[in-house]
Amino acid sequence: MTAVKFGTSGLRGRAEALTNALCRAYMRAFLQHMAQTQSLLPGGPVLIGRDLRASSPRIAAALAAEISAQGFRVENCGLLPTPALAYAAQQAQAPAVMITGSHIPGDRNGLKFYRPDGEIDKQDEAAILRLLPAADQEPAATGAENPPLPAESDQARRAYRKRALDFLPPQALRGLAIGIYQHSSVARDLLAEIMAALGAEVTLLQRAEKFIAVDTEALREEDRRLARAAAAEQRLDALVSTDGDGDRPLIADEKGEFLPGDIIGILTAHFLQADSVATPITTTTALEKSGFFRHIYRCRVGSPYVLAAMAAAKSAGGQRIVGFEANGGVLLGSPVSLPGGQVLAALPTRDAVLPILSLLALARQQSRPLSGLRALLPARFTAADRLQDYPPAAAAALLARLETIAAGETLPHIAGAVAGCDTMDGVRLSFDNGAIVHFRSSGNAPELRCYAEAASPAAAAALLQAGLALAAEAAA
Repeated sequence: MTAVKFGTSGLRGRAEALTNALCRAYMRAFLQHMAQTQSLLPGGPVLIGRDLRASSPRIAAALAAEISAQGFRVENCGLLPTPALAYAAQQAQAPAVMITGSHIPGDRNGLKFYRPDGEIDKQDEAAILRLLPAADQEPAATGAENPPLPAESDQARRAYRKRALDFLPPQALRGLAIGIYQHSSVARDLLAEIMAALGAEVTLLQRAEKFIAVDTEALREEDRRLARAAAAEQRLDALVSTDGDGDRPLIADEKGEFLPGDIIGILTAHFLQADSVATPITTTTALEKSGFFRHIYRCRVGSPYVLAAMAAAKSAGGQRIVGFEANGGVLLGSPVSLPGGQVLAALPTRDAVLPILSLLALARQQSRPLSGLRALLPARFTAADRLQDYPPAAAAALLARLETIAAGETLPHIAGAVAGCDTMDGVRLSFDNGAIVHFRSSGNAPELRCYAEAASPAAAAALLQAGLALAAEAAA
């Protein structure tokens, strides 16, 4: 079972390690936990959704078989974004499971569990693991032994679409030319529908038949080239997309330049007039320097930690609570009253559509192009990347060594002297020149992530490369 584990957000592992038997064991443990903590009784619905990975239908069938075996009714929501499934589960007050590996490579997959009241937390994960039987006690199972899934229902998808359309006034995007980078995002068609229904002129780009892993924190150069070319050739006002399961946004401006995820989060929270913001330690300090928000709660990386920080904000009296991550995913921790009198219900899980619509609306509100929104914030710039297949032992050794760095010391490849060290999640070093470099091991894959922050894009990019060089040298 060590090949499959809970990471920063959900259970992840290689597709072949997520055997039918193991998936059923996790599903059984989750339902047992729900029975113990949520008074869940057999006979009610359990919702299933999935992304476009090749392994997802097989895993969905295995989970459905276990749900039925435990006496519950399977509601097959089919292909849809993770936040759409979460919203449907919240509305139905039913548990749910999304089959997705999010942004990680297509040969991997995962499970993301939802309680009737929202995404599971770290305490839930620990309880599920305690209930999980040993893999060798489970009967062998193959895809052929799974009964077919029940017929799909599009009710969850339609409810999520309505939520998005109710957020902005009718025809709010009229006159905007918006490109939809479709790749293999499960949100690709729904996103195009929403943009068109709000009045935008939509251009569909690069629909893929095979799964492509798009990581909003480590974009491929081909993604950047595509955005720049499309923006110029199609005269776009924006290019938008999501990661594989539709909970992390991609937003490029009229020049085809992508906005960093944490900038997206800050601007979304500003548009929503948040009084309290929860976000991991990896996001830009432009958040504090903006002066937009009364209360800011920093936490470790991962949506469960953002959820805990939002709960702390609520306990402290926060009225409009927004969480976001460096990947751009926005969590809405409280209801928001809209100008038309409607109320946007809280959705405490990562969402990509809300920030996309918020930034487009904010640009309209400010009479600025998307590129002009950066001027609303202090001049702090970030860059992030990862070293894949980085040995876990080397990562642990590097982080342990960096923790011992004293103030005033210098590091190979990195300019400036160390001014401070934060070990909330990995090692985050601040320097006397105002720069920040942060190293942490990924919770989803054998990767070492590096985040850099400086006063200019060029300085942030150079600092990132210096950090990656330091890490690569440490593993050599």
